[in-house]
Amino acid sequence: MKYLHTMVRVADLEKSLDFYCNKLGLELTRRSESPAGRYTLAFVSAPGDAAAAIELTYNWPPEHGEPEVLGGGRNFGHIAYAVDDIYATCRKLMDAGVVINRPPRDGRMAFVRSPDDISIELLQVGPALPPQEPWVSMPNTGVW
Repeated sequence: MKYLHTMVRVADLEKSLDFYCNKLGLELTRRSESPAGRYTLAFVSAPGDAAAAIELTYNWPPEHGEPEVLGGGRNFGHIAYAVDDIYATCRKLMDAGVVINRPPRDGRMAFVRSPDDISIELLQVGPALPPQEPWVSMPNTGVW
């Protein structure tokens, strides 16, 4: 048995690609469209780690009727990534307009959410960094 990927359904593929690639720093490794199936698949992964991919699945709106409404995301659990500097990563995300739902007060762990409400855990590589502001005083925002 071999791990292949994790699939997450997304409501707006371009908005999700902007989040995962431009803000979080993942790379788009493959994209395909199925007009017959009315969906687009986009695979993203951490640089140099294509074996651990996330499949972003966008189901096209029906030809007649309302588009699918996605909900929740917390029931999925979360996707986790190790980062070299939890504070720099969170600062970059905040500067890009991403809400830090669970700030890295402990210098080790933070949570953000994708545009589709998927919980993303960020973990400091190695030992926790020394606690520092503004993170120590920053409260949680929403759910994570």
